[in-house]
Formats: sequence, C-alpha cells, structure tokens
Amino acid sequence: MFLFYQIIVSILLIASPLIIVFRILKQKEDKRRFIEKFVFPTKKRRNGNLIWFHGASVGEILSIIPLIKNYEKNKLISQILITSSTLSSSKILKKFNFKKTVHQFYPIDHKIFTKKFIKIWKPNLALFVESEIWPCMFKELENKKIPLVLLNARLTLKTQKRWMKIENFTKSIFDKVTIIYPQNTETLSFLKKIKIKNVNLIGNLKFAEDPNENLETIKSKLKYKFTKKKVWVASSTHNNEEIFCVKAHIELKKKIKNLITIIIPRHIHRTNEIVNKIENLGLKVTRHSSSIKNLNGVDIYIVDTFGETKKFHKLASSVFLGGSIINRGGQNPLEAARFGAKILHGPNTDNFKDVYKFLKLFKISKKINTPKQLASSIIFKKNKNSGTKIKNIGDKILKKTIRELDNLFNNEIKKT
Repeated sequence: MFLFYQIIVSILLIASPLIIVFRILKQKEDKRRFIEKFVFPTKKRRNGNLIWFHGASVGEILSIIPLIKNYEKNKLISQILITSSTLSSSKILKKFNFKKTVHQFYPIDHKIFTKKFIKIWKPNLALFVESEIWPCMFKELENKKIPLVLLNARLTLKTQKRWMKIENFTKSIFDKVTIIYPQNTETLSFLKKIKIKNVNLIGNLKFAEDPNENLETIKSKLKYKFTKKKVWVASSTHNNEEIFCVKAHIELKKKIKNLITIIIPRHIHRTNEIVNKIENLGLKVTRHSSSIKNLNGVDIYIVDTFGETKKFHKLASSVFLGGSIINRGGQNPLEAARFGAKILHGPNTDNFKDVYKFLKLFKISKKINTPKQLASSIIFKKNKNSGTKIKNIGDKILKKTIRELDNLFNNEIKKT
C-alpha cells in the first residue's frame, strides 16, 4: 500500500509545475517561496536543538501560537521551525515578532523530499497538528528515530471512514507516532478502534488563549471607529454565506438604524466578488484596507486583510461562524466565545462537535437556519462569565500540554 501511495505522489509530482503555476495565478501560492515545497529552503538551520511544528493552515497554526511563545523562552531550544501548506498561514505568522521561529512551506510527501527535508533540518522533536498525517514523512521520522507527536489530533467521522477502508495501512501509519493527543472523544474512539496504544486525551488546545499585550489598545481604536454604531460579526464566511448574513442585516436594519455588519471572509481573495454581490443588493460596502474613518451610511464592513479576526471578535457581542450554513463542518468558535460573544451558527458543525456541545450546555451558542432567525438572535451585550469559563479550561489544557511536551523534549535531548 505504501508503494502504491508513492506511485500516486510521483504521478502528481510530474504535474506539479502546472499545479504550482495555476496556484500562483490564483494567488494561492507564493511566487518566490514555492521552491520550499521542493526542499529548497529560504531559511537556515541554526546550530543546537530544534523543535518542529507542522499545521495545515491558519486554524492549526493559530492553535499552537501559545506553545510557540512558550518555547521561544526556552533556552534549551535554539530554533523553532513551523511548516504549513497555505499562503494565508505564512502571512499570519508575519504578524508575530518571533526571534527563534522560522516558517517554511511543507514539502511534497515523497521520499526524495522527506529525506532531504529531515537531513537539512534535523529536528529533535516533530509535532504534527490536528489532521496532518503524511505517510512518507512519518516513515522517515521513524527511520531517523525522531520522536513524532500528533498534537490536538482530530479525525472527523467522514475522515475515519476513509482511513478504515485501508485499515492495515492506517494502523501502520499511526503506529509510527510516538504519542497522540486527541482533541475530542470522537478521535479517541477511532484510535482505540484501530488499537493504537500511545494515546493521551488532554483536551482541545483551541480552548487555550494566545496572550496579546496590544489587543486592548487595538480594541480601543476599533471601538472608537465604530462609536455610536451597533455592530455584529460574521466570521470565516464561505461562498453564499455572506449573502445569507447580508439578508440578516437587511432584516435587523428595520429595527436598528445605526447597524453595521462586519464580514470576515474565510478567503480574502474573494473580496471583490463579495463586494459586487452586496452592492447589487443596494447596500453600501467598505473595506478594512481602505482605512476609511467616516462610516456614516455604511452597511457592510469587509475585513479584507490577514490576521485581523481576533480584534473584531473582541469587539463584537454576537459572532456568526461560517462554514456552517454550507456543508463544510463549521469553523472554530472558541476565540470569539472566549471574549464573551454569543456564538451563532448553522446546522453543519461536525468539525467541532465536542466544542459546540460545551457551548450549548452553557447557553453560549445557538443554531440558526434562516437569515430571519439569525437577525432575531443577534444581541449587543457581552457575557463576560462565559468567556472566563472558556479561559480557565484553556489555561489547564495549555499547562498540561506544555508539561507533556517538555518531558518528551527533555528526554530526547538527554539522548543526544
């Protein structure tokens, strides 16, 4: 099965130049740094111990920021390597002023590239986040006897069914992982089903907060900008969900005249398309990048820049989470909930089942099916108590995770 997997990757490799060109034209690839995916690094490996984190995209990378900040202070670590697969995740990392941390794009999962990658970077510990399972890289890490952690592991029922079709191969891949920390009971049950032993359920790392000293200042500036306005946020929206939220705005505007709906698209390259659709409905739209100060008459405010979500979540009292009206399984609601916002979502939240069970239990979230329901569910007052509950849970999970990883890392460097 592994040989078959490598043949498929080899075939894709032949087509990779065309795929890369297409992605560059679509602004989904860095036209200078795409060579990193073929293991031509644009950063150098420092002398000393290196810890490596890999996450697919923005959500996974943001979930490990508290860990990165912790290990930036660790004197035993000379360098932290973060890899990811998307352009948006690389742009997010530019927002942080890290000293030891470098970013590279994750290599193609072929034995030629995985061998070269490990030879160059020589990590003391590799941590793959959530659903990032790469057979060739896992095999190479095992060959080099480098400890591999599957951190905050998440496998949806849909993904589990795919893996179970090749159960023997699946077990052989997961057996290469030193220890797995599942983020929910659904993933834990799957790992037990395929008889994986080195598993420890700590909790969902996304409950943990990324401390940001400048956030209060940023919030104050935004609050001043939206003075005398009633605002709510539609976050991580996908195609068609923007218009769903705009219809809720139209409904709510019948009662609230000074209303502004802030939309944060999941993919900001869609901004022009979104703006055109909204303007066709006769509404006034402005973009965050325009830095406009006078918001008189503005209906919809589009956040079209990277790394801005958190400050708007802190500002809003009601946040609708996208990917839940369409069949995408929903987006992570915890950041907005941590700030005391009421969470509103559609019926499709399979990606965060355990999280939404918790939010529903404490009456923090509400499912909606129509724009009218969304409009009637929006409030303009925060619930600070709910935010505190989430922060406390997050602190415990983060501390326990750090203790576990410290033990693994310290044991590893003792061997070298």
